[in-house]
Amino acid sequence: GAAFGVSAAQADGTVHTVSSSSSKIPGPVASVPEVKGGNTAVALDKGFTDALTSLGLTPGVSGNAKLENGSVSFPITAGSVTYWSPDGNYRPYVQGLLNHDDSGLTLKAGDTTVTLENFVVNPGSSKLYGDVLVNGQVAASNAYLFSLHGGTLKPLQLEGDNAILTGTTVHVSDDAAKLLNSTFKTDA
Repeated sequence: GAAFGVSAAQADGTVHTVSSSSSKIPGPVASVPEVKGGNTAVALDKGFTDALTSLGLTPGVSGNAKLENGSVSFPITAGSVTYWSPDGNYRPYVQGLLNHDDSGLTLKAGDTTVTLENFVVNPGSSKLYGDVLVNGQVAASNAYLFSLHGGTLKPLQLEGDNAILTGTTVHVSDDAAKLLNSTFKTDA
């Protein structure tokens, strides 16, 4: 079968690039029943990094994540994605789950390091879940960490064997903000 991928993201947002060895695209629909590779990349918004600096927090990465040129990327380790035409009436038009095991984002201040990792992106619910560790100890499992706003999502782009969705913005959830504030004794 033809190799195919789906990805989701934005300038100050997210890019998922996923690949599959076999998938079919009936009409305007792209279906990747088994994602094999790719990554989710998030360009860190200046407002976010400025806020971290003002709180004395240093961002970093854990596991297989990469932080380069103000963008952090996480390898997709498993998942499935289905994409319907945004011009149709079917909603949500991007559905599935993308797993990012063994990679994450770290926030460090003094002797405290919070690691957000093992992300699961659910484009249908527009939520990103993950595990939270404080100095290596699990503080929360599969917690709701970020909300995904797809109002700026651009049409599906095909690049070779990959499909790329760009334009989702990522926002810290209220749950995650409370947890980070209590851990770092901040009020952000």
